[in-house]
Amino acid sequence: MSELPSLPMLPPSADAAVYRILDANLDRAREGLRIIEEWCRFGLNNSGQTEQLKHLRQTLAQWHAPELRLCRDTPGDPGTSLTHPQEAERTSVTAVLQANFCRVQEALRALEEYGKLYSSALAAGSKAMRYQVYALESAILGGHRQQRLAQALTYLVTSPCDRLVPTVEAALQGGIALVQYRDKHTDDSLRLELAQQLKDLCHRYGALFLINDRVDLALAVEADGVHLGQTDLPIATARQLLGSQRIIGRSTTNPDEMQRAIAEGADYIGVGPVYATPTKPDKAAAGLDYVRYAAEHATIPWYAIGGINTENLTAVIQAGAERVAVVRAIIDADNPTLIAQYFAAQTNHQRTFHTLPAPVG
Repeated sequence: MSELPSLPMLPPSADAAVYRILDANLDRAREGLRIIEEWCRFGLNNSGQTEQLKHLRQTLAQWHAPELRLCRDTPGDPGTSLTHPQEAERTSVTAVLQANFCRVQEALRALEEYGKLYSSALAAGSKAMRYQVYALESAILGGHRQQRLAQALTYLVTSPCDRLVPTVEAALQGGIALVQYRDKHTDDSLRLELAQQLKDLCHRYGALFLINDRVDLALAVEADGVHLGQTDLPIATARQLLGSQRIIGRSTTNPDEMQRAIAEGADYIGVGPVYATPTKPDKAAAGLDYVRYAAEHATIPWYAIGGINTENLTAVIQAGAERVAVVRAIIDADNPTLIAQYFAAQTNHQRTFHTLPAPVG
């Protein structure tokens, strides 16, 4: 962690309005950093990031000179009564973190510019700190999604249906942890509307939300990532567009495709179709042998997918799958919540079984 310059005590060189701007933005940056720090401490248990954020807060406190505080005029500040509807609700921890990273970065930019009227050290220090915060944002938000991906054992891939949003919500209530919106034929305006609704819904339930194929839609609705087929964008291109924080998955049907996807930087892979499925009518079933291969060789999270239902789930799990992705078994179910609960219970049982310590003696 690079050291930021200390701020020397300099004589006042700006008027009261500039002092008030500096005072407000020092407070704003410290508050935002504290909110992020709390998640790193209690949510991620990351001592390194917690210490770095604490150091940044303490540095800002050192810069907060008494003459700046003395110019504070809270009763006369018109901004205290201004608000925005988006500030009234946060749909997920990710949304909280994103909002506060933006808050800190904007405050540091204001400190950098107005600091030039007060102290060159404050301006330079604010600029250096802003770049540190950019790096932290990438590490924390990217790591947060990756952590949730590692924990997500049940994955719903949607197919068009008349009651898509209520069906997805019912599945989320049953424990689905990851949802992919897949629709190849609806016009873009409706897809955008549905994607936004589904993203908000998933985040309300703490689930990850991905979009099939369409990087542009993923960016438009701030999805957690995309899932790409073998003939879609190269992973490197998608990563360049989406950045390092978002998740990129890749469909694979054989060991060569699996190894290539891993080498190209996929965050997870789909393994299948395990059984023949109308969702992929042009794909022959890869079978349980490919599931067994993935269980032995995959080095990133992977989901068995393709024709999996309540009747064959046990065989898929016995072949080595800890994570499964389903389509029709939930989308076409009379009770999506109940089916999702069954899948969640079975995969959680498998994860627990695999993580139990070996018996001694």
